[in-house]
Amino acid sequence: MTRMVKCAKLCAELPGLDYAPFKGELGRRIFESVSADAWKLWLRQSVMIINEYRLNPAEPSAQTLLREHMERFFFGDGDEPPPSFKPQS
Repeated sequence: MTRMVKCAKLCAELPGLDYAPFKGELGRRIFESVSADAWKLWLRQSVMIINEYRLNPAEPSAQTLLREHMERFFFGDGDEPPPSFKPQS
């Protein structure tokens, strides 16, 4: 049976993640209150952030920036795209 969560991002009861995406408090919060659908949305958002800010995900400073964006994306008032972002038409 699929584990259901009250998704903090999509405000609906949806299937949750199969496991915590990473260790720590934020990983636990995401596992407990973010749906698999919302996680997929984050993955697309994170690629855009990495590309627009030209981040190297292996660097600690990039990881910190991504976690800040992730927290705003799921638990804050959303996440604004980088100032230089131009959506494809």
